[in-house]
Amino acid sequence: MKVAVYCSAKDAIPEEYLALGDALGAWLGEQGHTLVYGGATGGLMSRTSDAAKAAGGYIIGVIPPRIVACGRKATNCDELYRVRTMSERKQAMRDLADVMVCLPGSYGTLDEMMDVISSAIVGEHKKPIYILNYKGFYEPLKAQIELMKRLQFIPSDEHYKPIFVDTLEELYEVLC
Repeated sequence: MKVAVYCSAKDAIPEEYLALGDALGAWLGEQGHTLVYGGATGGLMSRTSDAAKAAGGYIIGVIPPRIVACGRKATNCDELYRVRTMSERKQAMRDLADVMVCLPGSYGTLDEMMDVISSAIVGEHKKPIYILNYKGFYEPLKAQIELMKRLQFIPSDEHYKPIFVDTLEELYEVLC
């Protein structure tokens, strides 16, 4: 299975969050899954891809020139797709993956998450997205979604929903 992972590229985050990348990457590699990710270095991106590679996993990176120009191109990819823009990166990652996973992150992670959700809503794909709500990281987002549902911005018969899981173990279960 090809698993797109969206996550932080920042190094200056708590170690326990970086360790999520180690654990998920190792699990993906051990299970024989392919990691699809942004092809860059830093933070959870490096930790996830390095751990997957160390565990024998296959790594696909997707990277635009602006990130390459910053000297942040990963060197551990088995395949590296070069795209022109961040928008093309999101599209390519969606197309390449069978399933999407969001770990904690910042604006970029939220953008990628919302892109996956909104493109599914309009019928561009039917691939699931799992959001790791580690230690309640995404509780404010869940509250916002509930508010949008209560005010009927999101229909009650919503046909595509992000799936929140609270632990890596839950994530592994749903991915199996």
